[in-house]
Amino acid sequence: MEEQLTYTTVTFKARNEVSTLEKPNELEIIYDEIKVKEQTGRRKAWLCPPSHLVAAALGIICVVLASYIIILKIQFYTIMSDQLREKNNLTARNQQLWSEKDDLQRKTQELTRERDGLNWTLGVIMEYETFPVNAFCLRNVCEPCLDNWVLFQSNCYLFRNSESSWKWNTWIKSQEECQKWIADLVVIESQEEQEFINNHTEVYNDDNHGYWIGLRKEDWTESWMWLDGSNLTAVYWREQPANNRLNCALTSPHGDPLAKWRKTSCDMRNRYICETRALIKQDEEEAAFA
Repeated sequence: MEEQLTYTTVTFKARNEVSTLEKPNELEIIYDEIKVKEQTGRRKAWLCPPSHLVAAALGIICVVLASYIIILKIQFYTIMSDQLREKNNLTARNQQLWSEKDDLQRKTQELTRERDGLNWTLGVIMEYETFPVNAFCLRNVCEPCLDNWVLFQSNCYLFRNSESSWKWNTWIKSQEECQKWIADLVVIESQEEQEFINNHTEVYNDDNHGYWIGLRKEDWTESWMWLDGSNLTAVYWREQPANNRLNCALTSPHGDPLAKWRKTSCDMRNRYICETRALIKQDEEEAAFA
């Protein structure tokens, strides 16, 4: 590179005007000016590097940035892959836990039903002074009801269908006969139960006769109540003339299936229906289809 030279004007004075003491100072000043200009030019040349060096530096920076971006992308995809795998594992574990929870709930429900069934059976056994094991459990298999009794929704029913009139009883006597079996005259609590009874009763003698049920009133001033003290929740009365002396009720095998109850004298002799709890409680699903 050619060095830049800075020229300055040199003025010579006449001899008589210049002293010998002034000459050295003027020469030094001129030399200093030339030297300063030269150093300034070199500094400017150093501050402005060639373009190919700039391009090379930029290229290196681009390569470094590209490498850094690639590394970041690899790390990003690695992290995302790990997180996705962890998410899938957690989802599978969550599904497994829900399945185990459902199994535990099902087992809990089964154990609860078994517990309730055992408590039910224990309650039935405790009603007897001496439980008739041989009557309920023939050949080491226990049945919910005794022979000649009919099972319906965890209750057993005995329909006294004797053809002999001397075996028919008054309302009070019929209740006493039921109590011998640790039972009572039937308490009808639903339409399904009434329909079940209709299907197991038969016409006999005349239209006035029927089957005693556990419904009566003490005198003409009181409401009708069931033997267990509960009020009527469903009624299936037949139309009859008013008569306050008719204090007991029977269900008749005649007429409308949902108008079977008749008010009659408690001293009338009729067949009767006994009801007691079954030894083995039915499941709700089984009872619904019974």
